[in-house]
Amino acid sequence: MRSDEMKQNDKPVAIEVKNVVKVYKLYEKLRDRMYDALGLKKKNHKLYYALNGVDLKVYQGETVGIIGTNGSGKSTLLKIITGVLNQTSGEVAVNGRISALLELGAGFNMEYNGIENVYLNGTMMGFSEKEITAKLPEILEFADIGDYVYQPVKTYSSGMFVRLAFAVAINIEPEILIVDEALSVGDVFFQAKCYHKFEEFKEMGKTIIFVSHDLGSISKYCDRVFLLNKGNLLGEGSPKEMIDAFKRVLVGQYEENGENAQELQKDAMNPQVQEYGTRQAEITECYVTDENGVRCSAVLKGTEFTIHMKVKVNDHIPAPIFAVSFKDIKGTEITGTNTMAEKAFLDSVEPGQRKEITFTQKMSLQGGEYLLSFGVTGYNGNNFEVYHRLYDVLNITVVSDKNTVGYYDMDSVTVVKDVEE
Repeated sequence: MRSDEMKQNDKPVAIEVKNVVKVYKLYEKLRDRMYDALGLKKKNHKLYYALNGVDLKVYQGETVGIIGTNGSGKSTLLKIITGVLNQTSGEVAVNGRISALLELGAGFNMEYNGIENVYLNGTMMGFSEKEITAKLPEILEFADIGDYVYQPVKTYSSGMFVRLAFAVAINIEPEILIVDEALSVGDVFFQAKCYHKFEEFKEMGKTIIFVSHDLGSISKYCDRVFLLNKGNLLGEGSPKEMIDAFKRVLVGQYEENGENAQELQKDAMNPQVQEYGTRQAEITECYVTDENGVRCSAVLKGTEFTIHMKVKVNDHIPAPIFAVSFKDIKGTEITGTNTMAEKAFLDSVEPGQRKEITFTQKMSLQGGEYLLSFGVTGYNGNNFEVYHRLYDVLNITVVSDKNTVGYYDMDSVTVVKDVEE
């Protein structure tokens, strides 16, 4: 028996997950799903194990972290614990009332005003009208959106929307709080308020499950950490132990070899990518490698990584421009570059040629999920031509030891010193 488990045995169990499996059927074609539903065709799908026999216990008053790359099963597990999803097999027992910060505002009615949505969301969480009314002043003070609470939420900015949603979820005091990448909403002052509330919950002895790509926050707040990878529970232990193991997973060195990195990269590909262009040049492959040259779907913040794109040329092109760009999962374009801006390639290309273009840089984006798009464009005289574009083709996870404000880290050298008056 582990020493940390022995320490916890005198506390009641808040959440217990026993041998939980979640399987999805993946169909190549939409009609195959219909045939399967009608029993007209067999073996027309593949089985995808989002979770594969996961066991874990969370004790009352404990703050537990769950880490892993994109596609490891973190969000699936949280949704099963909160009852949003049903498991394929296995058992889940929850002892306590849950408030989950998973998809902020998912239960909001866009036609209702803020006050009406507070009552709607509170009722959906299982609270009485009397309980919600008692908490209403705290919720409105925390959200701090003024008279907008009397306006339909469809008129809100994205910032006001998440402030109200977060305020509802965190101020109706639950016994168990589940947080999935939700502490970095709003401006820096609101973020500070969110973290202060989070610390209050810990001091009150609430049970907390915390999922984040910000390993600094995982290390600071969590008593224990579970590490998931491709639906399997790889281990549990102290934050330091599991963060070190996670870093080995990212470079394919955790009880697995480089083939695992290849599989992780495949999982990051969008199977329904949007593309268009004249196809005078075609993007045939794109992927990311880490500082060791290993294909990956996750990059440690502060390390060097390389974006690769391979292109087949089908026609004479006087001066092709090869481009890459990053978006967040909300679709906001964050950054990008191209060979013309970098003054890296300004020559013409001919049919039959194949090119590999690489962009190497230090990862300075904050921890989280990002989407990569690729393009081959150029000018034919005065006309701008799109030869091939792939939108949101790769999903990359940035894993961070420290998240600052905004989209990227200025990597400042910071000094505080005493000054004599």
